Amino acid sequence: MGALILALTFLYVPLAWPARDVADGWQVLLGLLAFAVPGVVVARRQPVNPIGWILIGLGMYAGVITDAGRYAVFDYHFHHGDLPLGPAAVLIATGLWTGTFLVLPLVILLFPDGRLPRRWRLVLWAYLADAGLVAAYFLGAAAWAMTRQPVAVDGAGQLIKQPNPPMVAAVAVALIVAVPVFWVSFVARQVLSWRQASGERRQQLKWLMSGAAITVLGLAGIFGFSSTPSLLLLEIISFFASFALPVAITVGILKYRLYEIDRIISRTLAYAIVTGLLVGVYAGLVLLATRVLSFHTPVAVAASTLTAAALFSPLRRRVQQAVDRRFNRARYDADKTVAAFAVQLKDAIELEAVCDDLARVVHQALEPAHVSVWISQGG
Repeated sequence: MGALILALTFLYVPLAWPARDVADGWQVLLGLLAFAVPGVVVARRQPVNPIGWILIGLGMYAGVITDAGRYAVFDYHFHHGDLPLGPAAVLIATGLWTGTFLVLPLVILLFPDGRLPRRWRLVLWAYLADAGLVAAYFLGAAAWAMTRQPVAVDGAGQLIKQPNPPMVAAVAVALIVAVPVFWVSFVARQVLSWRQASGERRQQLKWLMSGAAITVLGLAGIFGFSSTPSLLLLEIISFFASFALPVAITVGILKYRLYEIDRIISRTLAYAIVTGLLVGVYAGLVLLATRVLSFHTPVAVAASTLTAAALFSPLRRRVQQAVDRRFNRARYDADKTVAAFAVQLKDAIELEAVCDDLARVVHQALEPAHVSVWISQGG
């Protein structure tokens, strides 16, 4: 199945070549592999876990939808609809594009082992029924539109005009509105589980929440940033950030370096804050130079870029220290702490001094609410 997804990905190139849309193929490749690779890894390690198979299915589904859209463009833009299966490709690209958004939230609900309490199984079946009806509505609406008008597709292979069937529009709105309500309930389940969890399970949920937050920010950046040269780097960063959820889910399921999540959260928050501050400084300087001081745009952009680059290192250090203090990492280095304590222990001759040093080192490294040292009086 992973090989089939890879084949669907590379099939994009000959289908997109006539429209000269191959330049966006790297995005398609990364988008598909973001689901396919984590799905294959999880499915091989934990075959009974449905999350791996869901991710593989999403990768395959995305490949079929993308290739169908490119085939529809290839047919109706270059061969006037004379190629075989052209209407089927338009129907798939137009009527089934919602599948990824409907299926992906199931991963959040089923994380990390795919098992659900009995009451949540009822919620799962209700959501599957609602999602199936929503998908059937979009597919039926596309088929109905294709019978009512000549087929004309846009650059994505979807129908340009899609009149909705009037008889079921109200029912469809109710079904569609119910979908995000289910999504909120899935998140609420994981939040409640996080509050009741401890140890390893809590760390797994941290991975899930962190990946979901980064993905949401990445998707917001993709839709929010324009493709201007000054924001192109931010758009690329946002695109890669949108893959954080499947990667975080894979790490959380396989428990690989699970307890590094606090350090990763610390670094991510620090760089997010620094990026936001530098973007604000950069935009402010560009506006000040071009609108107020009337400098030429290339000069203003160059000066603003140099200023932001000069501020990066000192600003990153200050923000990292502040964030590290929140995550108890500013003074925590296990190797250095143990080595320094071992050096002091060589010269210690009084038991009371050793106990004080031990309590001080533990408090410095871990910052617990209370430290007690108990010593056996036995021989």
